[in-house]
Amino acid sequence: MPAHNPFKTALATRQPQIGLWLSMAAPYLAEVAATAHYDWLLIDGEHAPNDLRSTLAALQALAPYPSQPVVRVAHGDATLIKQVLDIGAKTLLVPMVDTAEQARSIVAAMRYAPQGMRGVGSAIARSSRWSDRSDYMAVANDEVCLLVQAETVTALRNLEALCAVDGVHGVFIGPADLAASMGHPTDPGHPDVLSAIEMAMKTILASGKAAGTLTSDPALAQRYLDLGCTFVAVGVDVLVFAQAARRLRAQFSGRPAEGDPAKPGTAY
Repeated sequence: MPAHNPFKTALATRQPQIGLWLSMAAPYLAEVAATAHYDWLLIDGEHAPNDLRSTLAALQALAPYPSQPVVRVAHGDATLIKQVLDIGAKTLLVPMVDTAEQARSIVAAMRYAPQGMRGVGSAIARSSRWSDRSDYMAVANDEVCLLVQAETVTALRNLEALCAVDGVHGVFIGPADLAASMGHPTDPGHPDVLSAIEMAMKTILASGKAAGTLTSDPALAQRYLDLGCTFVAVGVDVLVFAQAARRLRAQFSGRPAEGDPAKPGTAY
């Protein structure tokens, strides 16, 4: 069986991919989101209360649908990466990657030897369909897709080196943490932050790698797509629900709904 990762293929061929963040940590709602036909759905293990079992449940819930799952791990730990790949994730988003050295370590954790150091246990794992994919070991290194999150001033300073790492397929700009790193923790829509994001995206695209981000501002999302960004998440499930629930309640309360939509550039 050949390597198969439609999301990775889409990035390589520069097909724009519109995504939604899954922070509810509920596989039932993950499946609901899959019926909305997003190209990719981000299962968040960094800021949402997901663990290995709930991530597995979300992967299983999404499996029958075309929407491609991307799993954000809490950090770039090799043991955690091994476990998440073994439960069937093919595309990972790793936060807080500041240097090329960090990126190379993560690439190694995602690849089997001799190209990497991923522990071998696929025969009893969902990744190989419990050995039904008899050639899994032969194709796994080509199948996995790594997205690294550049979200600090240090990461932007090292961006060209990050993009040059073989095995990094895309770079995701995290606006909220970047804003904090730049001294604007409460204002991810600050002009200096937005300017830095656009410059970073142009650097990523010039390197031949895919660029991505998350924003709840439709105009800003379209701006990034027009710049050439390939994978852009346009909302977060828990905020979509919260805002809709507040608006609905406000219709019967005689007062405005509390909690304005997130500012441009806000992201987890």
